[in-house]
Amino acid sequence: MFKRDPQRSYPTETESRVIIRFQDCDPLQHLNNAKYFDYYFNAREDQVAKLYDFNPGQLFQELKTSWVVYQHQIAYVRPARVSEWVRILSRLIYVNEDTTVTEYIMTDDGKTHLKNVLWVTSKYVSVATGKRIPHDAPVKELLETILVPNLDFLSMNFNERIHEIKQQVVKAYAV
Repeated sequence: MFKRDPQRSYPTETESRVIIRFQDCDPLQHLNNAKYFDYYFNAREDQVAKLYDFNPGQLFQELKTSWVVYQHQIAYVRPARVSEWVRILSRLIYVNEDTTVTEYIMTDDGKTHLKNVLWVTSKYVSVATGKRIPHDAPVKELLETILVPNLDFLSMNFNERIHEIKQQVVKAYAV
């Protein structure tokens, strides 16, 4: 289970480099819309384990809790294509007593073009009852440690956020 090390720095953003597989693409050689979720969730799971020493399976076993997806908001900005290398970034942008919102971003390998943005709202639940419960103390500590600071999620608009992310990608490329 997560225990914050005060001597250690914890990044608020994870990043993975992955290749788009032929088997996951449609006849136009674009990543199938449903497959974006697999790429995002697999990248996040790998990075969370690596960067934060956190294993969701351990959460399930020890605390008998988990998160369930409550809502998705997704924007397909540019297609990811077969055999293309892409970057997947993810970050926790909102937390309350029983809810998290994770933001996922896909860009081209050079991070010059935005391909996709996804917000996933998840609810923390008891496995025994399936009902929402408050985050357990070690989970809350992890979430507070990795939450992106200074983002006012409750006043954010998804479409405006996409525009903001596009601007960040363009700005980073221009430097």
